[in-house]
Amino acid sequence: MTRLQANFLLLAVALVWGSAFVAQAHGMDGLEPFTFTGIRFLLGVCIVAPLAWRDLRSISRRDVRPEQRDMLGVVVLGLLLTLGAVFQQIGIAGTTVTNAGFLTALYVPLVPLISWLIMRVTPHWSVWPTSIGCLVGTWMLSGAGSLSLSAGDAWVIASSLFWALHVLFVGRIAERIAAPFLVACGQFLVCGVACLLWASLTETITLEGIQRAAVPIIYTGVISVGFAYTGQVVGQRYADAADAAIILSAETLFAALFGFLLMGDRLNAMGLAGCALIFVCILAVQMMPLMASRRAGRV
Repeated sequence: MTRLQANFLLLAVALVWGSAFVAQAHGMDGLEPFTFTGIRFLLGVCIVAPLAWRDLRSISRRDVRPEQRDMLGVVVLGLLLTLGAVFQQIGIAGTTVTNAGFLTALYVPLVPLISWLIMRVTPHWSVWPTSIGCLVGTWMLSGAGSLSLSAGDAWVIASSLFWALHVLFVGRIAERIAAPFLVACGQFLVCGVACLLWASLTETITLEGIQRAAVPIIYTGVISVGFAYTGQVVGQRYADAADAAIILSAETLFAALFGFLLMGDRLNAMGLAGCALIFVCILAVQMMPLMASRRAGRV
């Protein structure tokens, strides 16, 4: 695969993930958050399972097998995925698709901050101004300049913390096991089962509700969870790191576009400025460390 083909693949991934916010919003018409999330991630398991089986066969031929703590790590990833996905799903019911897309992306500057707090990894200096910029952008977007957040916005912002923790640990665990599709399938399975178990205790699951939400379930489960994740893994193997960072960040813009076209989302000037500020900060916190490392490499 050429670099250009990989970039187009990642652009398709960003488009799918951005449009999935609309499908998630419509999915709440027939189902409650845990039920919807559980079913769509179990569908994702079905899509990734053949690739996970290939990874499993590859592991069986190695001299070094995954340890018990690696399996525990996959379970932890699944629980972080569960919290991130469910909090986001609850939030989408109380906010706009545009807000959900941009506020979810707050996990990007949170990753280096959490890495610094937990692992004492010194972040690039750009983390501090971009984090402040994201806070200001969130204030402008969510409250349109006021000092309050809607309940939906607050849930989505909370989900970004779990997405950040997930991103921080998924690379380490996948690298240790050296089986990315097996890790993906395992965490999807944990998420799906955990959500449906909790849904059976707290929500009403009906066949009619599942039928009403069938299209959003299929789109978010098969296309967003299954195919888009696989496309990301393949695309990032061949794309330049800077290209991938920029292209995948376009998920927020696609969420806003689909929210505008399909959900009737409209922002005032303050909200638009907040979106722009968040997007610029997300790009900066990814691009500036990459540019600095390249300059250091040339030196």
